[in-house]
Amino acid sequence: MDRRKFLTGTAATSGLMFLKPKTAFGYQANSAVRYALLGCGNRGTSVATSFAKNTSARIVAIADLFPDQLEKGKAYFDDLNKSLGYAGPEHQFRGYKAYEELAASKDVDAVQISTPPWFHVEHLEAIVKGGKHAYCEKPVGVDIPQTMRALEIAKLADGKVSVDVGFQIRSAPPFVEIVRRIHNGDLGKIASVAAHYNAPPAVEHDYPNASADEQRLRNWLWYRNLSGDMLLEQNIHVIDICNWALQSHPVKAVATGGRSVIAHAGDTWDNYQVIFTYPEQIHVSFSSTQFCPGKWFDVSERIFGAKGIAELPYSGPLRILGDNPWTWSGSDTQQSTGAFAANGAFSDNLAQADSEKDKGFIESITSGKFHNQIAAGVESARSCMLGRMSGYQKREVTWDELLAHGEEYKLDINMSQFS
Repeated sequence: MDRRKFLTGTAATSGLMFLKPKTAFGYQANSAVRYALLGCGNRGTSVATSFAKNTSARIVAIADLFPDQLEKGKAYFDDLNKSLGYAGPEHQFRGYKAYEELAASKDVDAVQISTPPWFHVEHLEAIVKGGKHAYCEKPVGVDIPQTMRALEIAKLADGKVSVDVGFQIRSAPPFVEIVRRIHNGDLGKIASVAAHYNAPPAVEHDYPNASADEQRLRNWLWYRNLSGDMLLEQNIHVIDICNWALQSHPVKAVATGGRSVIAHAGDTWDNYQVIFTYPEQIHVSFSSTQFCPGKWFDVSERIFGAKGIAELPYSGPLRILGDNPWTWSGSDTQQSTGAFAANGAFSDNLAQADSEKDKGFIESITSGKFHNQIAAGVESARSCMLGRMSGYQKREVTWDELLAHGEEYKLDINMSQFS
């Protein structure tokens, strides 16, 4: 088949044709990437704000399941865009199928997916098939079938559009430098890692006139099927750092935990204790809580090697102790516990994480050097699922068992009621 026939056949069968970004979106004439937000919640709004303030992207469209969230988002971004010297979002899409309208819109170049985790892969597939670039919040799936679907989407996206996953810590300068030093051998042979994620409980959102389904969707963090549980939705940032630093994923895990303190609706756990075993018998001891009073918050990793110890806290001195001492110049001299940021916009060692991540994503679009972070996102998601399955089944679980089990979470909500 010659090239002309091949392109004709592709367009007829798939209903879309991927074009080079400078052809499709005219970046040579106008450097602004037309950016859309899908999910106008706390974190979604915070990330989109960072894109608007720190990159050439312009917020041209917003979408949400609920009209009050959409209205609030419209008012907010009208003011934000005005402060930046351009008009507010010209397009608003509401309801369960809003993601399909964004995917089909000719006025949108890139979409930020900030919906509840159960929907991430479904929304990502539509956006990529629509020829749009995607910034997808973690996790990339809440179960094994969703991660398998995500890897198929990665094949569709590769070389055609840019896809980033919301592991912004990998872009934070202090973490980038210390991980570079770890990979360079500054710790010598690594033996073990101790990591923790302690946070306050999720805020309750009460809507007295809402149906049971709506209450669940608005409080999605509390439900395993919607969030993937705290180990996957929240603690994944720490597990991802471990994967990044160790350049691998765990081969098995043994875990415990439960729902010991929180008493609100839902079925997520409020504490986990997990021992992950990585290749070369490196053991990661991880613990987490999600009920700390007074908004107390503390996240850190300590990596122990033959030549030294690396300390990677969100707040406090980020450093290497031992034969190759080093301290990030911007770190506090005393260990401190930073404030919890429900919108994910942390300060201290993560102060530049969002802005650097955003710049990298937009540059990948305007340069045509596309990212494809789906596989890495899947690897970290599955690492958390490994610990989750071990905790639920009260036994050691291997990586191969996890994949073979194929655990699947059902939504059990008729979404057509939110059309």
